[in-house]
Amino acid sequence: MTETEIRAAIAKTVAAVRQQNPLAPSITNTVTQDFVANAQLAVGGSAAMLYLADECAQIAQIAPAFYINMGTAMPFYVDTLPKVVRALQANQKPWVLDPVGIGLSSLRTDLLKQFKDFKPALVRGNASEIIALAKLWDLVESGGTVRGVDSTEKVSAAKPAAVALAKFTGGAVAVSGEEDLVTDGKASILCAGGSELFTKITGSGCALGGVMAIYLTVATPFIAALTATTSFNQAGNMAAAKTEAPATFKVYFLDALYQLTAQEVADNFRVVGSMENMFDFSMQSPELKNILG
Repeated sequence: MTETEIRAAIAKTVAAVRQQNPLAPSITNTVTQDFVANAQLAVGGSAAMLYLADECAQIAQIAPAFYINMGTAMPFYVDTLPKVVRALQANQKPWVLDPVGIGLSSLRTDLLKQFKDFKPALVRGNASEIIALAKLWDLVESGGTVRGVDSTEKVSAAKPAAVALAKFTGGAVAVSGEEDLVTDGKASILCAGGSELFTKITGSGCALGGVMAIYLTVATPFIAALTATTSFNQAGNMAAAKTEAPATFKVYFLDALYQLTAQEVADNFRVVGSMENMFDFSMQSPELKNILG
């Protein structure tokens, strides 16, 4: 699979979302709901922030994709989240899991253990969260250390866990950091990162997960993750060129995300290192083959 073919898949995904305005409902961090919803709208999708168990399960039956973020662990999630993931599985709907704060409470741990049986199509997190989730699901031997919602590990350290998770779920895993790793368990790509100012605002990772869910409505998990990651990094760099302050950065970022065209996103797909070092060309990703036909 060549870089040109990947760019074509990214452009196709961005254009499809702009044309279709798909809905990807979210159960997400209360601190970041506004940012998640506005990022989803900016790329051309539609947003809905949900909580109630029955309502979530009903919408999960009809929405083309769903986003679950563990950032705010509410007591009623004990009822809501299992109902949602069961409905998603029963209706064969793909979903994105963001295991924010994994290990901080027994509620999170118990729910995330249950999610193993329902196999999210796409998992997004920082390096420590990805390692910790793979350990919780008994896919690797050692777990990551999470400091609140921050990572204590480098992205490179999470590659074995990310690959193991992707192979287990049959989907894709995205590890966010200074550089971003995306893998489907066969192909692994290290993408050039965005602005340092992402670390100065709350919710950029949550918003990225929400946008991945939007792209998941029209693309395979691997391409959805690459498209969202590339879009965020490009929009972040464009915003940082206009300001050095976090509040205005957030505004400029949403504007840039909204203004990016399909071709601009595809053109700004950047790989760190050699493509030949990222891919085993004898085992090309089936997700990339499917979207490119």
